[in-house]
Amino acid sequence: MSEAVSTDLRELDALVVGAGFSGLYMLHRLRNTLGMSALVLEAADDVGGTWYWNRYPGARCDSESYFYSFSDRLSEDLLEEWTWSERFAGQPEILRYLQHVADRFDLRRDIRFRTTVTAASWDDDAGRWLVDTEGGERFAARFLITAVGCLSTTNLPEFPGRDSFRGESFHTGLWPHEGVDFTGKRVAVIGTGATGVQLIPEVAQEAAHVTVFQRTPNYDIAGGNHPVTSDFDRRIKDDYPQIWARTRETAFGFPYDVADRTALSVPEDERQEIFEEAWAKGGFRLGTTFNDLLLDEDANETAAEFLRNKIRERVDDPEIAEMLAPKDHPFFTKRPPLENGYYETYNRENVTLVDVNRSPIEAITPAGVRTADGEYEVDSIVYATGFDAMTGTLFKLGITGRDGLTLAEKWAEGPRTYLGIATHDFPNLFMITGPQSPSVLSNMPVSIEQHVDWVAGCLRHLRDQGVDRIEPTPEAEEGWVAHHDEVTAMTLLPRANSWWVGANIPGKHRSLYPYVGGVGVYRGICDDVAAKGYEGFALSRAGAAAPA
Repeated sequence: MSEAVSTDLRELDALVVGAGFSGLYMLHRLRNTLGMSALVLEAADDVGGTWYWNRYPGARCDSESYFYSFSDRLSEDLLEEWTWSERFAGQPEILRYLQHVADRFDLRRDIRFRTTVTAASWDDDAGRWLVDTEGGERFAARFLITAVGCLSTTNLPEFPGRDSFRGESFHTGLWPHEGVDFTGKRVAVIGTGATGVQLIPEVAQEAAHVTVFQRTPNYDIAGGNHPVTSDFDRRIKDDYPQIWARTRETAFGFPYDVADRTALSVPEDERQEIFEEAWAKGGFRLGTTFNDLLLDEDANETAAEFLRNKIRERVDDPEIAEMLAPKDHPFFTKRPPLENGYYETYNRENVTLVDVNRSPIEAITPAGVRTADGEYEVDSIVYATGFDAMTGTLFKLGITGRDGLTLAEKWAEGPRTYLGIATHDFPNLFMITGPQSPSVLSNMPVSIEQHVDWVAGCLRHLRDQGVDRIEPTPEAEEGWVAHHDEVTAMTLLPRANSWWVGANIPGKHRSLYPYVGGVGVYRGICDDVAAKGYEGFALSRAGAAAPA
């Protein structure tokens, strides 16, 4: 039954949720390319998305700055005008960049800040989405586009007694804008994923003592960050057409390819030289040295042991080194953080490492953290415990499709999408970098632009065809899920208890949430779907019967 709605409700062509990379580019395409009426709803009081919220010490990007940005698809002039100061930009610089984009392209006038979406319901009779906010406002739009990011709902574990702690507690994903002074304090850091790896060395330089609680050690890769010289900047800008062309065709959205060779096809001494060369370059190049590291366990072990030995070389205490050296999962089956001095931090006298697999956290007490081996008294606790990735924020939006079916109900046993961008029974809903698309297994801006451009092309097609509704057919959705699962099963990725498979959230369905088939391959699939008149989608006009 259609819900009664005020007759003075503002009607929009499209409503976008989120004002990070995705939302800004989507708004630009909707407004400037398609001439559609569009509005962005953003919970924060400024643009930036993840780079607005994650202000913890040491926060920086682990894709190189010059291609962790908008491409020539947005503006060739912007590429020439903006100069990055570091190879891997820090959070403040990336936020300034996104603020500059919002101002330069006059996007703020169509962004509603401090506006949190609490419900989004499909009105099948009217053919529109009705979106409610925490402030009591309601919006209506023919198309709903989520641009909420993959890592935006924080994961705060339900440790017994968590709220009893008398000191200060922080989550890295909701860091105070005024910063935090840890000078002279005893600090507990819970978590050693990508965030912890960036934060711990910074806090250790300031605090009296840092106690790190580690559940799973990671294969951290040398970052190799350095200032950008004027010569390097000029070379990059002159080469941008080729750089962007390559990012769109490679497996992970970086402007370099995975080598066409297997790890065991070369002698051991040559393989070590290849690893050393990639290590010296820094960044994710180690993962591109051989084409079977994610496919063959023996091949993977060569890279894993190389990284373990790097840890052993840099950590003075052999026992601590072994605690930091992963042995329970293959390399790159958990997100490998980039580090700049992380392992040397454990050589400091004011840093203690606690293995919570050996000595689990039993409770948070008024004075600190209690494990099976005793209590650690601290003044501050930092939860570097990550996010309810990929689906957490989508579920928080309260999205309800046809016949009262919620997205959370439909995906109770894991995401079911077509191309990771749409899902049956939720007409006119598009998800930018949704689950079962490359998303977090890629350089995010490249995947974001691909999705936004695809959605813009789809909306233009609908307009040209006089069609106002679109959703995947059940058959296309089943086919994509089967393909996604088949590709996943060919890799080692399901072997690890990672957030990529939802293992960090109690009760979350375990499956690989991003698509591992590759950015270039995925782009080709999406382009083919569009070229065939959006094959696998049911297109209809208002009043037509809904697809079965």
